[in-house]
Amino acid sequence: MQHDMRLLAITAILMLALDQASKYAVVWGLGLIEQGSIPVLPPYLVFRMGWNTGINFGLGSGADARWILIALALGICGWAFVWARRDPRPGVAISTGLLIGGALGNVIDRVLHGAVADFLNMSCCGIVNPYTFNVADIGVFLGAAGLILSPPRKG
Repeated sequence: MQHDMRLLAITAILMLALDQASKYAVVWGLGLIEQGSIPVLPPYLVFRMGWNTGINFGLGSGADARWILIALALGICGWAFVWARRDPRPGVAISTGLLIGGALGNVIDRVLHGAVADFLNMSCCGIVNPYTFNVADIGVFLGAAGLILSPPRKG
């Protein structure tokens, strides 16, 4: 079990570091805040600055729910950690690490900036995606999907 908790911690730290490094490099290093948009491989990948004060896709942006969303994210991290401690499979540890690392990356943004820095925009095949997301969101999505696909063992 201790080995799996170490795997969880390493995955969470790497996810958090990748998220924060990508935000620093793109948002501040490339000056995305000032430029607003940087075409990388248009339309497939465009860096487009977005500050998300709500949940996914800007839901809940109208309400000043910053501290509620921080508490919710930390609560989900705690719940996922307890789940992972009860299920020592490596896939659960990795999925939980991705989810926790991503959630903490967005929590850091909310604490420091009052909103989550989103900058990835992807469109394809004539479908124009108006939304932006970040590396932390990818970690949360992959982690949650991994946990959903790893139902508790019977027995």
